[in-house]
Amino acid sequence: MRMKKKKHGQERLKLLSMLTVQNVEAFAQNPNSYYDCERPLRIEIGCGKGDFVCGKSKQEPDYNYLAIEKIADVCTLATENYAIQRGLGDLAPNGGWKRADGKVFPLGEVVEFEKNQLGNVRFTVGDAKELLSCFPDNSADAIFINFCDPWSKKGHTKRRLTYIEFLKMYSRVLKPDGKLYFKTDNRPLFDFSLEEVEKSPFTLEFHTFDLHNSEMDSINIRTEYERNFSAKGFTINMLIAKNNK
Repeated sequence: MRMKKKKHGQERLKLLSMLTVQNVEAFAQNPNSYYDCERPLRIEIGCGKGDFVCGKSKQEPDYNYLAIEKIADVCTLATENYAIQRGLGDLAPNGGWKRADGKVFPLGEVVEFEKNQLGNVRFTVGDAKELLSCFPDNSADAIFINFCDPWSKKGHTKRRLTYIEFLKMYSRVLKPDGKLYFKTDNRPLFDFSLEEVEKSPFTLEFHTFDLHNSEMDSINIRTEYERNFSAKGFTINMLIAKNNK
């Protein structure tokens, strides 16, 4: 279901622009300059409302994370959710952002934070294929893809984020031995993805057709989407593949 357009979505995202990346090409050349300290980079493609990247960044804090989301209003929600979890404030009752110290920034302004308050996650709006093309080789330690569009219609195979041409792009951006993590509730998409990995520069390290009953569930970050579909009886598929370039 398509999300209803958010009122003042662009202005809300601008408020938290210290947590966002507007120029991905500049970011790609020096990612560490956007964070409070140097850490290996991880990238999430299609971050949704931010459940996964918020949880993963806490679980494994020794990395910097870039969360990519194609839909601007969804990225707005993800950025706001992260800021709230970081203790950076909340939405102001009459619009704008109320910082943790009580200062209110109205729509149209940018909330001011100290760099060391911002944590290890940044968000950006855009198409993953276009954005990843900006990155030099060997830029990231890991790429995460969670519950992407299965593109089930005939003729849409090449749009799937696990299609071989996408996998080749991920391989280029990832460091040698870097990891690709993929989760989906869509079994046909998962079967397709397993076949594409076999043709790619990656080696399959782990896969399961029932993540929540596997050994990996102890470290799995369950998104809102994942919880909802699991409650409806859907099993969650997962694979981990290592870059062998």
